[in-house]
Amino acid sequence: MLITILNGNDSSREKGFDDYLRRLAKELDQFHQVDCIHLQTMDIKDCMGCFGCWQKTPGKCLHRDDMELLYIKYVRSELVLFASPIIMGFPSALLKRSHDRLIPLVHPYVDIANNDFHHMARYKRYPNMGLLLAKEADTDQEDIQIITSIYKRIALSFNSTFVYSAVIDDKTPEVIAYEIGRC
Repeated sequence: MLITILNGNDSSREKGFDDYLRRLAKELDQFHQVDCIHLQTMDIKDCMGCFGCWQKTPGKCLHRDDMELLYIKYVRSELVLFASPIIMGFPSALLKRSHDRLIPLVHPYVDIANNDFHHMARYKRYPNMGLLLAKEADTDQEDIQIITSIYKRIALSFNSTFVYSAVIDDKTPEVIAYEIGRC
């Protein structure tokens, strides 16, 4: 299985988070092909909401930045893990910026499924999605539930299946690698 980990840690103070993801990638790499991408090292511009990716250049964002590489990695992956420390009750802005920019991967046309509007798929297959979070001092279970429910909705919007969520503070990389292997 090809697994892509999108590391949304945008703070050098959270070095332990990066170390944890490196250890996790090493564990996963024993049985899977793993690509751990540190988003902080990439040039990813904010989505302008211009819808040029749907109207002017269908399937391609008007920005020319490192997201072009991420689009390819995303679509080829079988599992994409969105990973971030929680900052003031939310995943990092860097992680949000990257998933906001995934919009060219779906059509602007919508379909109704289960009384919900969803964008139609541009590709035959999309990766499963997962979420890895690191708590901050005042993170509670409600924060985790809210973030997880948002990412479940994102998965629906991108024709994916949400298959995994974990708080890394609660589990070793070996346990998470084992659980991901069972997804």
